[in-house]
Amino acid sequence: MEKLTSLFVEHLTLLISQYGEWAVFLLMTAESALIPIPSEITMPFAGFLAGRGVLNFWIIVTIGAVGNVLGSVLAYWLGYAKGEIWIRLAIRKWGKWLLIRESELDVGMGWLQKYGHVVAFISRLLPVVRTFVSLPAGIAKINLLKFSILTFVGSFLWSSALAYLGLKLGQNWLAIEPYFRKFQFLIVGLGITAVIFYIYSHIKKRGE
Repeated sequence: MEKLTSLFVEHLTLLISQYGEWAVFLLMTAESALIPIPSEITMPFAGFLAGRGVLNFWIIVTIGAVGNVLGSVLAYWLGYAKGEIWIRLAIRKWGKWLLIRESELDVGMGWLQKYGHVVAFISRLLPVVRTFVSLPAGIAKINLLKFSILTFVGSFLWSSALAYLGLKLGQNWLAIEPYFRKFQFLIVGLGITAVIFYIYSHIKKRGE
C-alpha cells in the first residue's frame, strides 16, 4: 500500500510539474466532483513550485478554489437531477434492511435545505468530507448561488493554507501529508461510530 501511495504521489506531482496551473485546475475540479484526488498533495506541491518561482502563488490558489467550485457544481447537479430519485427507490426497495425510512430521508433533506450553506462552508475545511458534500447538497436543492460562493470562500482558505505550507516547507512539503492522513482516519472513525450508534438505536427502538 505504501509503495502504491508513493507511486500515486509521484505521478500526481509529475503531472503538476509538466502542466502547471492546468493540472492544478483539473485535479482540484476532480476532487470536488466525487473523485478522491487529495488536495493535501496537489496544493502543497503547487505551493512548493510557487516557492521556486515556477508558479505564481495567488494564481494557483485562485485556480484551485475555482476548480473546487466547478467540480462541486457538477456533483451538485448530479445530486439535483439523479440523486434523490435513486436514493428514494433504493430506500423503498432495501430500506428495511438498511434500517432507514423514507420519512427519515425527508428530515435529512429538510435539515440540509435549512442549514446546508453552513454545512457546505465548514465541510470545505475538512479532508475527505469536502470531496462528497456537494452531492447531498444537490439532493437537498440548497441555493446554488450561495452554495457556490461559500464553496469558493472555503476552498480558497483551504487552498491558501495548503499552498502556503508547501511554499514554506520547500522540498519537505510532503512532510505534512501523514498528518492529514491521520486526520482523515479520525473523520472516518467518527463516521463509523455514528453509523454503529444509528443502527443500534434503530434495532433497540424496534425491539421495544
